[in-house]
Amino acid sequence: MITVGIDLGTSGVKILAMDQTGKILKIVTREYPLYQSGNDSEQDPDDWWKQTVDGLCELTSEFKDIDAVSFSGQMHGLVVLDEENKVLRRAMLWNDQRTGSQCDYLNNEIGRDKLIEHTANVALTGFTLPKILWMKEHEPELFARITKVMLPKDYLAYKLSGQFATDESDASGTLLLDVSKRAWSPFMLDIAGLKEGRLPKVYPSSAAIGTVTAQAAQETGLSEKTIVVIGGGDQAVGAVGTGTVSGGMCSLSIGTSGVVFVAGDEFAVDRGTSAVHSFCHSNGRYHMMGVTLGAAASTKWWLEDILGTKDYSQEQIAIKSSDLGNNTVYYLPYLSGERTPINDPYARGAFVGMATYTNRSHMTQAVLEGVAYSLRDNLEAIKNMGVTCTSARIIGGGAKSPLWCQIMANVLNLRVDKINSDEGPAFGAAILAAVGAKAFTSVEDACNKLISVTQSFTPDPEAVARYEKHYPIYNNLYKSLAGTFSAISKL
Repeated sequence: MITVGIDLGTSGVKILAMDQTGKILKIVTREYPLYQSGNDSEQDPDDWWKQTVDGLCELTSEFKDIDAVSFSGQMHGLVVLDEENKVLRRAMLWNDQRTGSQCDYLNNEIGRDKLIEHTANVALTGFTLPKILWMKEHEPELFARITKVMLPKDYLAYKLSGQFATDESDASGTLLLDVSKRAWSPFMLDIAGLKEGRLPKVYPSSAAIGTVTAQAAQETGLSEKTIVVIGGGDQAVGAVGTGTVSGGMCSLSIGTSGVVFVAGDEFAVDRGTSAVHSFCHSNGRYHMMGVTLGAAASTKWWLEDILGTKDYSQEQIAIKSSDLGNNTVYYLPYLSGERTPINDPYARGAFVGMATYTNRSHMTQAVLEGVAYSLRDNLEAIKNMGVTCTSARIIGGGAKSPLWCQIMANVLNLRVDKINSDEGPAFGAAILAAVGAKAFTSVEDACNKLISVTQSFTPDPEAVARYEKHYPIYNNLYKSLAGTFSAISKL
């Protein structure tokens, strides 16, 4: 059996072919434009489809008998179609920050307690509902023409299968789903001004929703018998790709954004600070998640845009193990605002603590540590819900750096494990495709058979103790600068 995972990311689409033993047969990637201006961040869904078709054609030229495909997708993006099923406007993405006033309305006028009651989450600028309300206010003529609302990966599923569908994990990030009931919330739909028929049917992530249409088969080279499995949001599917599917298991995703993801067997909600997302998991249960927007985005900005180098490993050579926990330069990774736990679209990046002796490696180390501290902020919020984690599986571009893995282990005081695949969401999507095609009895069964730990980074007790002294200082920096960030946003 050959299954394919299609990971629709922000910078490009990754298409991965896997056999039933978990062996990766081929990976194809394609890029597409990102349109950014000020707080706006958009992409054209037709660009996604064109590049996915191109990638699938390369794959199917080599592998003719593909049994099933599934998806992992960037979450929260707003894709809207008209009555002819044509895209009405570019998709507003997860990192689009223009919806501050809509979030204020939802959190303050509708009220956080009401939002938690009906969705288990509060409003953030990245979520889908604030985008819908923005469109309703600023583009009323286009809003009136909407016949279908979907998420990014669901557009690919629709183009392949003709089925108007989504899954529970991705729908959890819309602020329209009653997460505890795994169904659209009538209360939230009323706020959005949408009938339920405008939204797709909600399935478990491993559900087969149909097969490839004749037209899509002709375009892609797939068979009309190829099963289409709906898949899920990138973080939940990425967690499947690491085997983080049992209650209390934790994963760290260090991509453009950084994510702390903890699997839960039972539904739980943060009723205190409302800092943590409570979403459905791709294994049919639940998860808690905290997100920092500027993880690998921070290292890319610092190394490529500021220092003018792409040699990441060379820049880290000067940072020794004895330096860990001894750096007095701090970095706030809020280059694009921040998600959890501070929920502030106006927050900005900052270096604090430079002196005449501060050098290049101090600054680079501060960036790596600042991202780790921001992930710890999220882990602490999850711990406050009574959840205990003893280790974390790490994926994403940041996982390629042994130094960063060790910093994560020390700052979070967790054993950090690398696994036999670092493909995360694309691999997880291929696993979901295999489960949907009945090659495995469950998501857990597939993960237990296909995924294993290959390397572990154990916390260094002395470094942990040093970081424990620095973390409260880092933690207070945002509180001290929040007023300044707000003032900057008004200039």
